[in-house]
Amino acid sequence: MVVIRLARGGQKHAPTYRVTVADQRSAATGRYIEVVGHYNPFARGQETGLKLDLEKINAWIAKGAQPTKRVQSLIKKAQAH
Repeated sequence: MVVIRLARGGQKHAPTYRVTVADQRSAATGRYIEVVGHYNPFARGQETGLKLDLEKINAWIAKGAQPTKRVQSLIKKAQAH
């Protein structure tokens, strides 16, 4: 099954995440099909906290990809802005 999930990056105590489309069997930070956004929970000043390509995400969901609960909440947050 194809899933849309977060892949952690960044430094200790300062995580950043890539929103990736990946096979469910691959490691969370391992192999992925496509990066469809970025999420920085500790964005400061002019930094963007959330950037999603909603067109690509909707296309993957139409193909059957399942977003995780956290990604679903980020999609709703991005659509509200």
